[in-house]
Amino acid sequence: MSNKKQVLEQLKEFRLSSASVDNKNTVFVLTILLAVFGMVSYLAMPREAFPEIETPEIYIGTPYPGNTAMDVEKLITKPLEKEINKISEVDEILSTSVEGYSTIQVKFLYEVTPQEALRKVKDKVDVAMSDSDFPSDLPADPNIFEFNISELTPVMNVNLSGDFSVAQLKEYAEYLEEEFEEFSSVSEVDIVGVEDEEVRISIDLNKMESMELSFAKIANIIKSENMTVSSGNVRVKDFRRNVRVVGEFESIDEIRNIMISNKKNYPVYLKDIADVEFTEKERESYAQLDGKPVVSLNVKKKGGANLIELSDRINSTIAKAQASVLPENLNITITNDQSESTKKQVTDLENNIIFGMLLVVLVLLFFLGFKNALFVGMAIPMSMMISFIILNTAGVTLNM
Repeated sequence: MSNKKQVLEQLKEFRLSSASVDNKNTVFVLTILLAVFGMVSYLAMPREAFPEIETPEIYIGTPYPGNTAMDVEKLITKPLEKEINKISEVDEILSTSVEGYSTIQVKFLYEVTPQEALRKVKDKVDVAMSDSDFPSDLPADPNIFEFNISELTPVMNVNLSGDFSVAQLKEYAEYLEEEFEEFSSVSEVDIVGVEDEEVRISIDLNKMESMELSFAKIANIIKSENMTVSSGNVRVKDFRRNVRVVGEFESIDEIRNIMISNKKNYPVYLKDIADVEFTEKERESYAQLDGKPVVSLNVKKKGGANLIELSDRINSTIAKAQASVLPENLNITITNDQSESTKKQVTDLENNIIFGMLLVVLVLLFFLGFKNALFVGMAIPMSMMISFIILNTAGVTLNM
């Protein structure tokens, strides 16, 4: 009977529990290590206002100013669609052609990663652009980017106002822009509410035709005059010096005095057939605060970056700039700061964890006693610490 009793006791014994009791010092050390590493992992996890959703969607934006929607569709959109449609993993292609601009949205099957989809689209766009029928006078190459809502939505707006001109506010905004863009977690900073200037050349059509000139010829002459050409280097004694011809415009008078024709030794300058002046560009953005115009900076962060940490760094940078660089009467306000709600949600999460553990301990206290209830209550935060370690190792973002 005694042997049978010993066998039954051995079968009832849970060896992991017995090993933990026999090696309690090791268990205490492991518990402390898990708590420390779990807390470090939790603090290191990036905080996001919205879940980062990666979808294999690629957008292509191609500017072609001065052309109708029909021409943009025929010359830009259709050739690009034709090449992109050759990609086997493409699920759907949506395009929009308006006056002076073409937009194409390419949706891939979800088995394709966004990086791979971006690479394939770029390759096909290069193939389409190499065709002889594709327009060669585009003002810029097509803008190709992947869809990422966290990188397209500003996380905060930094507004500058005060008794200053727009040019002065723009100068201060550009200083802050350079400071913010040095942060590794910032993807882009846009300045809104600034009226940029441009050189406008108004050509007299009758004078141009009498000189047997065309718009294209005049544009090419101006373009060829506004460039700096490098001529390699020249060895002078023991040194090699770079040689280049600087020809970029520095004043509006240089543009006016461009020679566009010299028939029969009679020079014709641009100012003879056109009015050249600085003027404001067509306004594309407006920024107002409390009904008053301001200059605003829209700060966008990279996907997976810590929103709360970025907000703290921006506020610290603004405080340092106000103390040393920016004037005292410059008003800087921050609006649409997504980190405020994220901080509140993080605080609520931490309070719920602590409150839940205390409730478990209090309930079990009436049935198991203080010591056993405390051990059971500690299992809740310990399991969460282990989860934080695993999630942080996997690079998961804490989304609120």
